[in-house]
Amino acid sequence: MSDAAFTIAIDGPAAAGKGTISKAVAAHFGFRHLDTGLLYRAVGAQVLLGMEPLQAAQRLSADMLEGANLRSPEVAQSASRVAVIPEVRAALLDFQRSFARRAGGAVLDGRDIGTVICPDAEAKIFVTASADVRARRRFDELVAAGAAISFEQVLADVLERDARDRDRAEAPLKPAADAVTIDTSTLDIEEAVAAAIKAIEARRA
Repeated sequence: MSDAAFTIAIDGPAAAGKGTISKAVAAHFGFRHLDTGLLYRAVGAQVLLGMEPLQAAQRLSADMLEGANLRSPEVAQSASRVAVIPEVRAALLDFQRSFARRAGGAVLDGRDIGTVICPDAEAKIFVTASADVRARRRFDELVAAGAAISFEQVLADVLERDARDRDRAEAPLKPAADAVTIDTSTLDIEEAVAAAIKAIEARRA
């Protein structure tokens, strides 16, 4: 199959490792990469500044995806809240689908890429890990960045976000029926990336 029409959808909950895996996979195959979560984080950041969610989604521009503040816990929670709004999801849909079918192949990671955004993606991966493991990873990242936060608070945030993403009526977080699931709870980065590449190469073959 031509890479001009090859889309890789990588989904999973927060801090499961899908972003790291997606970037490595994109580099391995020479595909472009889009972290779709940044779209919602950018919208969430604008909402925290007082803008209406739908207006923020409609005015989204590429330069708004570069802000260092997009990785903060406050923006992450705001992103999760705006992501349940159907009108916001619809406003961002065309951007994501256009990116997915770009020439040269594309890797998109998020929470509903394989189920809603690109249900016809040629390869689908669902990356997961236990809540404790994911919270520990996020906690270590935040502490390294100088945040004053407890592990218990991070774990509570992870569980709250999981529930909101999983139980929302619009595009809930779940693996696509034909997705390959990779549990990274006991895998290092190299092992997780290798597992994803192996699954994708099987689909390309």
